[in-house]
Amino acid sequence: MRIDVLTLFPEMFVGPLSESILKQAQERGLLTVGLTDIRDFAKDKHRTADDYQYGGGSGMVMKPEPIFEAVESVLAGAAGEERPAVVLLSARGRLFDQAMARDLSLFPRLVLICGRYKGVDERVAGLATHEVSIGDYVLTGGELPAMIVIDAVARLIPGVLGDMESAETDSFYEGILGPPTYTRPEEYRGLKVPEALVSGNHARIRRWRREQALKATLERRPDLLGSARLTEEDREILEEMERG
Repeated sequence: MRIDVLTLFPEMFVGPLSESILKQAQERGLLTVGLTDIRDFAKDKHRTADDYQYGGGSGMVMKPEPIFEAVESVLAGAAGEERPAVVLLSARGRLFDQAMARDLSLFPRLVLICGRYKGVDERVAGLATHEVSIGDYVLTGGELPAMIVIDAVARLIPGVLGDMESAETDSFYEGILGPPTYTRPEEYRGLKVPEALVSGNHARIRRWRREQALKATLERRPDLLGSARLTEEDREILEEMERG
């Protein structure tokens, strides 16, 4: 997969892209990330990428021309290829979740547009196939949300994690939270690993993990259960929990 990031601050991405799984994915040729400075497409000597709002009001707005031309530049030569997803990071966008991460991971190419200041000129929204928010709060720009999208999508690319089961057992992959996890030592300061996990009984382990995942979801995020992919066994487990 190729991901192009359009931003006023490309240096912000250097650290996250140079460490851990994202670094390994790039080194193995599974992920390519291109960073494009929107100011490179500004027309004046001051490389101006923002201006005052029409109609008055506080806050500057990112100009349309540099963004349009930056998108056209990164997609030049892409004619005939499958249409990429063009994602505008925006406070008013659809809430980013695991389902959206899965959908975006199926595209061969993503273009992420990072807004700043009061936002982008509304005409830029017409370039986007997706308008995305990472939560109901305001950040200084779209760079941190873009990093989150890159990380969440990249781990779903086949081969990036090495063990796809690791991604498939993450919280939200099936619409519910993940179960508790433990590692060695088996006992620490009087706190023991649950007996089911050290029993060696794979069916029991699977059942325990599913029960714990459903329990955590019921207690902490019951809103997820309405749209989660639940089996008949899951429904029976939940009914038992609700009966106490």
